Amino acid sequence: MAGLNSAGKAISLLLFLLITFCFSSSADAQDGKVLFQTNCAQCHNPLKVVTGPALKGVTQRVPDRKLLHDWIHNNQKVLASGNVYFNNLYNSYGRAPMNVFPNLSDAEIEAILRYVESYEGPAEARNTSLNSSPQPLEEHTLLYGVITVILAIFSLGLYFMTKNLRRLADEKRNIPEAPPVPFYRNKFYIALIAIIAFLLAGYFITQWGIGLGRQQGYQPQQPIFFSHRVHAGLQQISCLLCHGNAWESKAATVPSPNVCMNCHAAITDYHGERLIRPDGVRVDPNEEIHKLYSYTGYDPEQGKYTKPGKPIEWVRIHNLPDHVFFSHAQHVRAGKIQCQTCHGNIQEMDEVKQFAPLSMGWCINCHRTTKVNFGSGDSTQPNDGNKFYTQYKKFAIDLHRHEKDSVTVEDIGGTDCQKCHY
Repeated sequence: MAGLNSAGKAISLLLFLLITFCFSSSADAQDGKVLFQTNCAQCHNPLKVVTGPALKGVTQRVPDRKLLHDWIHNNQKVLASGNVYFNNLYNSYGRAPMNVFPNLSDAEIEAILRYVESYEGPAEARNTSLNSSPQPLEEHTLLYGVITVILAIFSLGLYFMTKNLRRLADEKRNIPEAPPVPFYRNKFYIALIAIIAFLLAGYFITQWGIGLGRQQGYQPQQPIFFSHRVHAGLQQISCLLCHGNAWESKAATVPSPNVCMNCHAAITDYHGERLIRPDGVRVDPNEEIHKLYSYTGYDPEQGKYTKPGKPIEWVRIHNLPDHVFFSHAQHVRAGKIQCQTCHGNIQEMDEVKQFAPLSMGWCINCHRTTKVNFGSGDSTQPNDGNKFYTQYKKFAIDLHRHEKDSVTVEDIGGTDCQKCHY
């Protein structure tokens, strides 16, 4: 019997370790994907040569992990050391300097390498637009409506029961029945209709007032059909490559046509999967690329700009009231919020639409639930928490003493009126 118990414990422990390993591997792959898209995707693809070489198989080409980490941290230092492999690689790609990433930890680099080596590409080609609708929020309107109807029926039942009891009591005491009152003069019915009309009018006026200026789901047709699914999704181009201002300023801004031409001066045609508008109309991607050339004055045949360019009149999608202050840098850089939190799965959209309601309640709910990453306080770790929040020393001490299990944005003033309103 003891042997069976020991075997059962051993099997349970093995299953626990297996499940833990599977979940940790999945989390590492997801972290590696995010890190790759943020730091590497603008120049590299796991399977294709872009600006730099395809990265899958890099751990076999460079088996020395320390050398590989050194190259990612500071490639110029490795080149200066005279390493033959990396100097040949540097020369074969036109001696184009690679960005340095001194802030990436060894664990983060390993996560990127695991993601790159396990990358298999898209499972299958998709022939339709992927403008997936956002996951609907939990809705209780039907439940409240059913409860309201039940209470209304119960109230009417009590009213008619009381009326009949009064009539029976009057008959027993030989009190003559009062003549019936017409419907339009009955005080009960008049009061009931007035209350129902007041509640309905209040509900619809409130909903109309709340919806003023809202445009969730707004998806205008743009001058050029720019597919984020192709650029941010299939090609895995980092959002910050085009919207770099989101890292350091209030507005993310729309990139100038010159940013587009950094790639499309060489990429003159498209051979990927079909692109379709939400209304079912098929898009000719090559025609859209030539629209870009007409705006920039670029002649792809001659390979140069032959006439003055003109601005692209993009249709603005996201708008906030003038009295609202919102800083992309505060959220993206200081708060480390991913673009998809507010803009939805942008990497799956062709024509962009407004994903979130952008209401005050929506923002406040996010501030109440988003936890602040203070880190452990170790100054030797460059990626340990968000250094912007070190000014809130009391919270850091409380976390260290386990007097608080977490700190939300609300705790550091995220719901104060003056934080977002002029």
